[in-house]
Amino acid sequence: MAGGSKEIRSQIASVKNTQKITKAMEMVAASKMRRAQARMTATRPYVEKVKRVIDHVSGAHHEYKHPYTIERPVKRVGLIVVSSDRGLCGGLNTNLFRRTLKKLQAWQSENVEVELALIGKKAQTFFKHYGGNVVASKSDIGDKPHVSDLVGTIKVMLDHFEQGQVDAVYVASNQFESAMTQVPTIEQLIPLQSEGDKEAKYWDYLYEPDAKEALDTLMVRFVESTVFGAVVENVACEQSARMVAMKSASDNAGNMIKELNLAYNKARQAAITQELSEIVAGASAV
Repeated sequence: MAGGSKEIRSQIASVKNTQKITKAMEMVAASKMRRAQARMTATRPYVEKVKRVIDHVSGAHHEYKHPYTIERPVKRVGLIVVSSDRGLCGGLNTNLFRRTLKKLQAWQSENVEVELALIGKKAQTFFKHYGGNVVASKSDIGDKPHVSDLVGTIKVMLDHFEQGQVDAVYVASNQFESAMTQVPTIEQLIPLQSEGDKEAKYWDYLYEPDAKEALDTLMVRFVESTVFGAVVENVACEQSARMVAMKSASDNAGNMIKELNLAYNKARQAAITQELSEIVAGASAV
């Protein structure tokens, strides 16, 4: 076997140190995951409520149709890609980028051009090598993102939509299903696809200020809160994936330690056997 018992002891010590690190990272990720899940759970109702209010208001006022609700031929789209800033989270980012590339190839086959807004260092690194028309980016948002961190990146896409530079805006991110399952998804942000109650058209409201200004503000808030919700959910996905990846690494380190211990015992036994053989041979020669 390659290497002696001294080298094997050194390898065992090295793997044990690595196992301590991965175990600590697993515990930290589990703690952060619980907090991220709590923020995610608190964010979802707000996004859903804003969209419901938009459906009601836009349905009650047919005289004003917001630009974010108007469908038009799609020749150019904007895609907001939400990734993590750090690695060591398994295939979380890889699966998202694979899903994104399939969508980009589908658009390319339809002669649809794509503008990219990237959130997270991993997305920036990936598309720096892959290529693409990146018009905005944001990183270092941390484990506790705030909507103000994302306003600038979102505004670039909204301005391009309003100016007619893009005809639709999508967001690509990871959707949290469980601690073990994160699903990469791509959803359309604008034009907004209404799911409002059909009875909303018979409702009426008193506005301060007027309905147009209220709807304009709500539309922007909806897009911002939706992207913010995707970022918060992606943080929960990141911590869950990191927890699972570090647990797997710790388990693999444990298995490697067992194998190295077995190899060390075999090497030590072989050395003892060799020494006994030498002693017996020396005694026979006397």
